[in-house]
Amino acid sequence: QVQLVESGGGLVQAGGSLRLSCAASGSINSINLMDWYRQAPGKQREFVARITSGGTTNYADSVKGRFTISRDNAKNTVYLQMNSLKPEDTAVYYCNVYRLGASFWGQGTQVTVSS
Repeated sequence: QVQLVESGGGLVQAGGSLRLSCAASGSINSINLMDWYRQAPGKQREFVARITSGGTTNYADSVKGRFTISRDNAKNTVYLQMNSLKPEDTAVYYCNVYRLGASFWGQGTQVTVSS
């Protein structure tokens, strides 16, 4: 089992920045993919960004150039730096990791962007 704890969410004005963190604990060896997803009210959960164990990243088109995903393997933590935030970025943000074919989710952290 892998436990994930997200932090860093909050209320920010449009154009502002936030950095989300997701700390993994438990059976953390062999974690491969680390992702961020988000779910806005009334909408389906959607992919935001991914980073592999080798550091390869990819992003949803809606956040490219504004968000940056990174990971600190020594701290078993994945980050999401969010810049130039827009009201449409308002959502609960979830961390997701893949380990040996299994997927684990965090509890989510709320990000609210005011116009």
